Amino acid sequence: MSDDDYWWEPPTAGTETEHLLGALDRLRTTFRWKADDLDAAGLAVRVGASALTIGGLLKHLAACEDFMFTAKMSGQLPGEPWDSLGWKPFEDEGWAFTFDTTGLAPAQLYALWDGAVERSRTRLAAALAAGGLDQEVHLAWPDRGHLNLRRLVFDLVEEYGRHTGHADLLREAVDGRVGEDPPAGWHPVSGR
Repeated sequence: MSDDDYWWEPPTAGTETEHLLGALDRLRTTFRWKADDLDAAGLAVRVGASALTIGGLLKHLAACEDFMFTAKMSGQLPGEPWDSLGWKPFEDEGWAFTFDTTGLAPAQLYALWDGAVERSRTRLAAALAAGGLDQEVHLAWPDRGHLNLRRLVFDLVEEYGRHTGHADLLREAVDGRVGEDPPAGWHPVSGR
């Protein structure tokens, strides 16, 4: 097997930054595989009493991506596409966490997540080039000071770890798809 068959794998021997970003991208890829190629009904499946759906997780994680590397990193608002969707992050902090996808077609949900990940990669790469993982970010905690960029990346890894587990359960309920990683050579089908 070639590295192209497992393009999402972190390096086997890289720097701290390469491993951290590799771990994040592996989680992103696993989540995207769990969410991929579903219609509106599949994106809306719920398990038990939980309001979580794969469609809701696509929206939520897209919001997390954009908010992490705008508001938390630099103090700027996320902007589009969130403005058009009615999210006012500092007025309605709970909006992104409702998992409500009313009015969003599958193609829009996939595009929302795919676009947010691309914007995050671009913003994070620029920040890393400008100051590395140790640089202070905008977000500060009272009496504790500013967080650094490393903490934001770790927080996003944690967010994906939690929700990729949710996506595992939801996807299995939709069509039985299970597994830790995508199959060799996998690439997203929907939203591209």
